[in-house]
Amino acid sequence: MDMPLPRDVPAADNVPDYAVSEIAGAIKRTLKETFGRVRVRGEITEFKRYPSGHVYLSLKDESAKLEAVVWKTNVPRLAIRPENGVEVIATGRIDTYADRSKYQLVIDRLDYAGEGALLARIERLRLRLLEEGLFAPERKRAIPMLPRVIGVVTSERGAVIQDIRTTVARRFPRRILLWPVAVQGAGAAEGIAAAIEGFGALPLDGPVPRPDVLIVARGGGSLEDLMAFNEEVVVRAAAACPIPLISAVGHETDTTLIDFASDRRAPTPTAAAEMAVPHRADLLADVAQHEARLRHGLRAVLERSRRHLMVAERGLPDLPGILGGLRQRMEDRAERLELALPVLVDRKRGALGRLAPRLPHPREGIANRRAALAALFGRSEVGAQRVLARGRTSKALVCFSPAPVRALLRENAVRLEGSGARLGGVSYQAVLARGFAFVQDAEGATLTAAADVPAGARLVLTFADGQVGTTADGAKPGGGRRRDGRDPSVQGALL
Repeated sequence: MDMPLPRDVPAADNVPDYAVSEIAGAIKRTLKETFGRVRVRGEITEFKRYPSGHVYLSLKDESAKLEAVVWKTNVPRLAIRPENGVEVIATGRIDTYADRSKYQLVIDRLDYAGEGALLARIERLRLRLLEEGLFAPERKRAIPMLPRVIGVVTSERGAVIQDIRTTVARRFPRRILLWPVAVQGAGAAEGIAAAIEGFGALPLDGPVPRPDVLIVARGGGSLEDLMAFNEEVVVRAAAACPIPLISAVGHETDTTLIDFASDRRAPTPTAAAEMAVPHRADLLADVAQHEARLRHGLRAVLERSRRHLMVAERGLPDLPGILGGLRQRMEDRAERLELALPVLVDRKRGALGRLAPRLPHPREGIANRRAALAALFGRSEVGAQRVLARGRTSKALVCFSPAPVRALLRENAVRLEGSGARLGGVSYQAVLARGFAFVQDAEGATLTAAADVPAGARLVLTFADGQVGTTADGAKPGGGRRRDGRDPSVQGALL
């Protein structure tokens, strides 16, 4: 480019004379016109984010370093998050900074420089998180067998959410809550992490039900497309999620860092839905199998118990035989008791007969009591007369009347006669006075049956007024009628 020569420079001298601002402006214009937009491959170093929002960094290779800047208006539009050590391809324009005579690359786009760089970055992050223990097996939780609510973090457009809904409805219909997010591009990682944390922050009894299991999914794509699921913010959110989490990112051959932090990894979103809910037919088959096993077990227990009872029954004594023996013994005792009771009664009657002659007649007792009462009455009369005599001789004494004494004596006499009558009523001598006789053999044994008296036996008959000896002739008595009209064959009771 031709520059005008200053007027004060001799024509012979071809070296131009520039002011600082002029040469700086010329250089800036030259760089812009020569390079325009460029793509620069290099490794990020000296990365720094300022409070103003601008990002400053450098790109380097084996022999050179280029300073670069990302203005804050372009930072949210970057597809990747810049960090030191990552090889990238930066797209932008070359510009100069006149105050310091520096040139720099103004970046408006960042891309990873091939899969090798991406894989190296992912591996470094994986090792660091592994060392922190975020991928430890003991952190893994079991997926609930039959969740009430399933939370899904994925794009609201596309086949992923449809596959999950179809699979759940086919296997075991459950309620599905979708938290729609962008699954790639700028801000995707932050959105995914916020969705995971949002589901985990739902209260158990809130208006929006908290899911029992969480599915984080997206379809297949390139390594760069899946990079949002390799970001540290997403991995940490998955590891800290209080809800059991299933990751289903990409195809079966794709592996992202969220797969290491999740509780279960599914090769596809459809497989994740199959992990989340069981198949209704499988459950019914399991129930039928358990029912069959339970029935078989119960039959085995009953059969085993029946055999034990049979063995125990053989060891028990013969209950019918024992009862039969006891019944026979009881009947024998009853028969012996029936025979022994009359003998016991006869023995007691004999003992009573032997004691009868020794008992005094009630009349004798009554006569003795009357004599004693008469003597007592006589003494009372005499005493009363004496008291009366003394009362007549002494006016100071209280007059005494014998009438109460006589009444008391008469009352006692009546009471004594009543007791005597009752005693006479229960005495065997009163029975003898009614015409009965008390029969004894020569030894004094009481005889109560005619069969007990042999012919020619000596007998002693006791009547009310005395005893008479006689000899049994063995003849039956005549058929004359008794004076009282009773049948002589019916013997009355002695007592």
